[in-house]
Amino acid sequence: MRSVKRNLVLLLASAILLIIWQVASIWLDSQILLPSLGPVFTTLLGLAREPVFTSNVLFTVLRALESFLIILVSASILGVLAGRYSLLSTFLRPFVTTLKAVPVMSIILLAFIWFSSGTVPLFSAFLMGFPVMFVQMEMGVKQLDSNLDEMCDLYGFSKKTKLVHFIVPSLVPYFVTGAKTALSMVWKVVIAAEVLTVPQYGVGSRMQLAQMQLETDKVLSWTLIAIFLTAFGDLVFALIVEGVGALKHRLDARRVPCVS
Repeated sequence: MRSVKRNLVLLLASAILLIIWQVASIWLDSQILLPSLGPVFTTLLGLAREPVFTSNVLFTVLRALESFLIILVSASILGVLAGRYSLLSTFLRPFVTTLKAVPVMSIILLAFIWFSSGTVPLFSAFLMGFPVMFVQMEMGVKQLDSNLDEMCDLYGFSKKTKLVHFIVPSLVPYFVTGAKTALSMVWKVVIAAEVLTVPQYGVGSRMQLAQMQLETDKVLSWTLIAIFLTAFGDLVFALIVEGVGALKHRLDARRVPCVS
């Protein structure tokens, strides 16, 4: 019932946005400034039928996923170590603070000087998403309950048991928050980098070329595709988290009779 209400609210909000779009288009009365819904969705269907459509979407997805996976592995490991060892945290602090403060456009423009256009989105997304994941994992380690830690040592739990039943469950909320935020940021930075660097294939590249030719309907169509990719990524991530939570609940339910 709760999920049904959430879906209804989501549909209502989407419908309101579409209505605002249509009303604004009628009020402006300019297909260059803001095309109406009909031409944009017609253009969107036309783009989907083009042979290079799949390549443009696929390259953007691959860049985003590659950058995201690198962020997950590197930021998680370094974040856990920084939370455990204060000297490492102090050593990494200037680097993380710098990455958090540098504007996205500066990172992209500098990366465009250093790398090829296809590598710029991946590199830029990594630098922007890394601090988010790193800070969450470092915070998670520092927030571990010292009382539970002492209890594990008191009862002589093995390192494996302590890791599986105490450390990992305690870090999961921080991991989920960091990963979800980093993923959303990765999509935006990858597409923004594609817009500026215009690699051969990419959603951002098509947006830039359409903007140069004042094809607003195509710009909005590719924007809708970018929104769909971001929403789809969030949905898949949410389903994975929900599945892991359901599995954990089942395992906990099976342990209860044994404990009692």
